[in-house]
Amino acid sequence: MKQIIFYKTADDKCPYLEWYNSLDNSIKPHILKRLIRVKEGNFGDYKKINAELSELRFKIGKGYRIYYSEYKNYIVILICAGDKSTQQKNIKNANQYIKDFKERYKNG
Repeated sequence: MKQIIFYKTADDKCPYLEWYNSLDNSIKPHILKRLIRVKEGNFGDYKKINAELSELRFKIGKGYRIYYSEYKNYIVILICAGDKSTQQKNIKNANQYIKDFKERYKNG
């Protein structure tokens, strides 16, 4: 079983939850079901972006993406999310968030 944690910025903002809360209520159950499967180790349709960043891909709505990284082989960190139209910006932000996370939690 994998543990999912949500990345928070130094000022305690959670980019993933801000995105999730902005979604239409008809989409949210699909996202939650997928995260339950991720916890069980079934990532489904995902793509490795680079050595540290991957994306969960959804074939619903606008082509939603959730960006994540695995830490110490057992924690999935939900970094940020968006849709296909904001993909490049989200990948750039996610890479910065990973660096920030590792710097702030390198001893944890």
